[in-house]
Amino acid sequence: MSLERGTNHWGANPGDPIGTEFAAIDSSFDKVLATDPLYWTTAQKKAALAWLEKYDARQAALRLRVLAVAGDIAEESGDKDASAWIRAELLVDKGAARAQIKLAAQVAKHDLVAAGLAAGEISQDKARVITKTLANIETNPIATAEDLTLAEKLLVDYATRLTAKELQIVGRRILAEIDPARFEDAEAKALLAEEERALQKTALRVWDNGDGTIGFDGVLPVSIGARFKTQVEAWAQPRKQRLVAKGAPLPPWERLMGQGFARLIETIDPDALPRHGGDATVVNVVISLEELRKELGTATLGFDETNGHTISAAEARKMACNATIIPWVLGGDGQVLDAGRFSRFFQPIQRKALRLQQKCCQAEGCDMPPEWCDVHHLTAWALGGKTDLKDGVLLCPHHHRLAHAPGYTHERLPDGTVRFTRRP
Repeated sequence: MSLERGTNHWGANPGDPIGTEFAAIDSSFDKVLATDPLYWTTAQKKAALAWLEKYDARQAALRLRVLAVAGDIAEESGDKDASAWIRAELLVDKGAARAQIKLAAQVAKHDLVAAGLAAGEISQDKARVITKTLANIETNPIATAEDLTLAEKLLVDYATRLTAKELQIVGRRILAEIDPARFEDAEAKALLAEEERALQKTALRVWDNGDGTIGFDGVLPVSIGARFKTQVEAWAQPRKQRLVAKGAPLPPWERLMGQGFARLIETIDPDALPRHGGDATVVNVVISLEELRKELGTATLGFDETNGHTISAAEARKMACNATIIPWVLGGDGQVLDAGRFSRFFQPIQRKALRLQQKCCQAEGCDMPPEWCDVHHLTAWALGGKTDLKDGVLLCPHHHRLAHAPGYTHERLPDGTVRFTRRP
């Protein structure tokens, strides 16, 4: 962008007070950037990070205030808003620019949010959460103007003590906090409607990439998606811990999750698939008996609202029909130590017993921890092997694959370990 004669790099002449102030800020930044934080004291680093966090909010406040009154820029560029100029001159994608312009319009409607942002007391992310929550309240037929004003005040106050994610959780229940008698049933009804919409949006697409991989994406209701995420993480986490213990470099988390998902698929009992798609997952549902009995009630999928998801009591009751519920409220089933020929899969209590006995993968020279091991039948189950402790051995996924690979034989040594030998 070329500058006219007599103007500085802000596009303003030295007599322009706005341009002068920006130039002073720029000069101060140059001085700070000329120093090396490596030589700063711990106190200076803390102060710098705190100041930068506050400055991010304040500069966002200024940008949004400018964007809120940038109609003249739009007129000059001939576009419906300033996004075309931002794209051409500042090289910001139009979608991102329009999102900023939309946020600017929302913030301009709420004085407390704008003031908190300008003071550096709330971040732009928190301002976005608050304005989105307030926009939902504006469309709520039960909410009044007084409710909206009080909600804004409460959310701005919460924003000084909570993260953006925590604020989002609070925002979902802010009306119930304002007036429980008036809004709790409405919230439960809205939650049921949201779950119904989520069910209608449920989709899964699977395709062959033609390079030895399968691609997929999809959308799940939160009650299913949270369980899916937990199951995959349960398989991904042990491998991460193992690599950390060895001091090996960690692959991207997405790869660990992909490997965890592969392990999840590998552990599904195919004999159970026609009945209900495999053993139901174990979940934690926190709900009071009173809420459980109510037609319109709510529960938390997980241990708390910060790390969990709010679901309806109806969804919790449905989950109790086909999933093992950790008995925070509901009772659990008994456990079987020896299932003999009645079950192909080793029961959880059997796996615990094997962990006490074997400690790690039993392949010769392998010390993979039991959390990442399968229980293998030394005598193949299909050939009459029993699902009991005497016939079970812990093997990591690699050695479990070798145990079933036609290119290898294996034998159990006197000390209980398993030796693998490549076939000639």
